[in-house]
Amino acid sequence: MLGSTHGTLTTDSRRARVIACGEQPGPAVHGRPAEVDDLDVSGRPLYSHVPDLDRFFRPESVAVIGASDAEGRPNTGVTRQLIAWSERVGARLHPVHPSRPSVFGIPCSPSVADLPEQVDLAVLLVADPLPVIEELAEAKVKFAVAFASGFAETGEEGAAAQDRLTAAVEQSGMRLLGPNTNLNAFERFRDDLEGPAIALITQSGHQGRPVFSLQELGIRLSHWAPTGNEADLETADFISYFAERPEVGAIACYVEGLKDGRSFLLAADRAARRGVPVVAVKVGRTETGARTAASHTGKLTGADAVVDAAMRQYGVIRVDGLDELQDTAALLARARPPRADGVVVYSISGGTGAHFADLATEAGLALPVLPEAKQAELHQWIPEYLSVANPVDNGGHPVGDHRGRKIIDAILDDPAVGVLICPVTGPFPPLSDKLVQDLVDAAERTDKLVCVVWGSPVGTEPAYRDVLLGSSRVATFRTVANCITAVRAYLDHHRFVTGYRSPFDHAPRTPSPSFRKAQPLMRPGQQLSEHAAKQLLRAYGIRVPREQLVTSAAAAVRAAGLVGYPVVMKASGARIAHKTELGLVKIGLTSASQVRDAYRELTDIARYEDVSLDGVLVCQMVERGVEMVVGATHDELFGPTVTVGLGGVLVEVLGDSAVRVPPFGEEQARDMLAELRGRALLDGVRGRPPADLDALVEVVLRVQRMALELEDDLAELDINPLVVLPRGQGAVALDALVVCR
Repeated sequence: MLGSTHGTLTTDSRRARVIACGEQPGPAVHGRPAEVDDLDVSGRPLYSHVPDLDRFFRPESVAVIGASDAEGRPNTGVTRQLIAWSERVGARLHPVHPSRPSVFGIPCSPSVADLPEQVDLAVLLVADPLPVIEELAEAKVKFAVAFASGFAETGEEGAAAQDRLTAAVEQSGMRLLGPNTNLNAFERFRDDLEGPAIALITQSGHQGRPVFSLQELGIRLSHWAPTGNEADLETADFISYFAERPEVGAIACYVEGLKDGRSFLLAADRAARRGVPVVAVKVGRTETGARTAASHTGKLTGADAVVDAAMRQYGVIRVDGLDELQDTAALLARARPPRADGVVVYSISGGTGAHFADLATEAGLALPVLPEAKQAELHQWIPEYLSVANPVDNGGHPVGDHRGRKIIDAILDDPAVGVLICPVTGPFPPLSDKLVQDLVDAAERTDKLVCVVWGSPVGTEPAYRDVLLGSSRVATFRTVANCITAVRAYLDHHRFVTGYRSPFDHAPRTPSPSFRKAQPLMRPGQQLSEHAAKQLLRAYGIRVPREQLVTSAAAAVRAAGLVGYPVVMKASGARIAHKTELGLVKIGLTSASQVRDAYRELTDIARYEDVSLDGVLVCQMVERGVEMVVGATHDELFGPTVTVGLGGVLVEVLGDSAVRVPPFGEEQARDMLAELRGRALLDGVRGRPPADLDALVEVVLRVQRMALELEDDLAELDINPLVVLPRGQGAVALDALVVCR
């Protein structure tokens, strides 16, 4: 079972740690405060807890353990940087070294016990931080940073050392950043920039450099958390903390692996509740990337399809490149909420506009045709032979005089327009200079988003360096792809948070009556027979065919009469897989003689294949409907997951499926169906009636409940096929595979 933020902590120890570390309980939900005791059916917290990191980022006193001023030593450069940082944040710095009376002229303490005051933050410049942890705990130090490497990123021996470090930190009541981290938290941040800021979280310090460099383009950064191996403080802790900071407009993350999938989702949930966008690069889309990430930070990367789905559920915007991370985070941090979803492309070239419009439309942006009245208004300044429907082509010359600003204002005044994008393929002075200035001036007047793509590879032009980058209202991009990615994320994010309801609101707090019926059916470490698996489905209210389990040919004939012809007969046993391939399924039986023959043939095949049977199932035959698959499995990072897709043989041929991490509600279940490439089959094609979508959604939700309540007992559930009958007639699980943990 997944634990809390700290993995193996029990509920009681988690509560004690919350009190010890000054963490804050979750947000108010539906008019009531969230408490530490708000737990789901498995005893896990339903709301994230926010560590009080104020004294980490703005300490009053700092101790540097292993400080040095000897030239040529690595610790000397680090000590020098920490002295400068402490001066900037107004902290008193205390060097600690057993044999130095002073470091850089600052009196030095021989040990932690000899520090002149209680310190907020200790920076450990030692190869093995473990022996120092107990001393820091006795000195009641609040936070520590461990730079040392050689832990979980190096293999089993290093992982064991990190486990010992984690245990010591948990016992101490202190919070630790690292090990295998760096100095990024102590960088020099520009304090002359205004507006909402980006807070940055990276597991690899170098990968945060492009985002940090945004300050040189006038975009504010407030914090940088280099989490390293996350023996204690993790990405989720910083997301929760940054989501509460009033100066933070967006959170940018570079994530190689997650310490605890549930903690990450709880933190993302907190950010979504507050409307704070989280933009993330998550390594591990490929096997090679996942392997390399694990060797770097010793973290679980998780099955990528599950990671992707989980992030979408909680509104985390996943991007692939660091350039996308910086551009998307910058836009989301600074742009006001959209007034409308419509995007208008405006250019001085018909070719540029058409090309951009193609790419934007393919990416899912809505480019509405401007109303005829608006087009007539634009034709006051743009020749009649040019298209102004959207994209708007001005032909070039109107931007050089008074007409240019009038065109921009007219477009922005349309109530259906929320975003104006102007791709400038290359500088063409003086037209491009005048165009850029008009766009900047118009952006200052409007509350709508104005974007410019400056396509010049040079990037030294005054129109770009001075005018565009000098504007806090225009979002400037260097590539079309990054502009489209960022604008789509901007519109999607605000659409998402407007109607956001936490998936954790759907989490069951207490076991259902179904759980009490289901538990006796589970067999630890075993695969259930089809008959037993269907009993489990019945316990959770999932419909199965009329059927009887028989152990003789005569009983099979009697059962067929009760079930009703035609019937299906199947061998039932605890270890049978791929019954059809073994010839252990007979369909369309219409008479007693066929049933007797089928029984004998099935039992003969079972003996030949050395398959142990608990009997033969005589089942109602269900013929009409769409075959789907609904399943649950256990992800090593996120725990229970639920999958739905096209079933029968199509599940292996097409692999058309969607996945979610419980808990989730009906809306997310319907979104899963919308993601399927074969979704049209459920709506009815080639004369077939529409399928019973409500019944399918109900099965998905019941499987989710089963996955949550039986998390400790259920390794895998596979309902295939689930036949979804025509609208109003329900859904029937024809077969099921259940593997117990």
